[in-house]
Amino acid sequence: MLSTLFHFHDPLYFHALGLDWEGIRLERGREKMEEHVEMVGRAFVDHYYHLFDKDRAALSSLYQQTSMLTFEGQKIVGVEEISSKLNQLPFDHCQHEVSTIDSQPSSCTGGIMVFVSGSLQLPGEEHHLRFSQMFHLIPTPQGSFYVQNDIFRLNYG
Repeated sequence: MLSTLFHFHDPLYFHALGLDWEGIRLERGREKMEEHVEMVGRAFVDHYYHLFDKDRAALSSLYQQTSMLTFEGQKIVGVEEISSKLNQLPFDHCQHEVSTIDSQPSSCTGGIMVFVSGSLQLPGEEHHLRFSQMFHLIPTPQGSFYVQNDIFRLNYG
């Protein structure tokens, strides 16, 4: 009956129900932001591992001069150094299988943290290697993202 007296988007409707209009508005905004963050995180992960598995040299386009990669404890800074490290891995191709992707907003500037777990199949190897990887994505003025931080670890045991 209240819905016939007030429009759903009318703050008085929510007040008449004893609800907080601002809280509901913020909750709807938070849900949309979470959907956006999840969508960007998943799209990034799909793109990153596709490039890693098929055209690793192209990964350099995802980093900038201030980017840092920590690979099995070794810290590497800058596009050229990160690209060199990734291209010097002792295999040309591999197959990533992603098990989980967890994403969350990281700052008021629109950054996104992405945590990935999965397995890695190397050519000629019988067993998969389990891995975890974390990316800190930062928005660019052009509307895309770059990797500011990347931490990779194999999971043994």
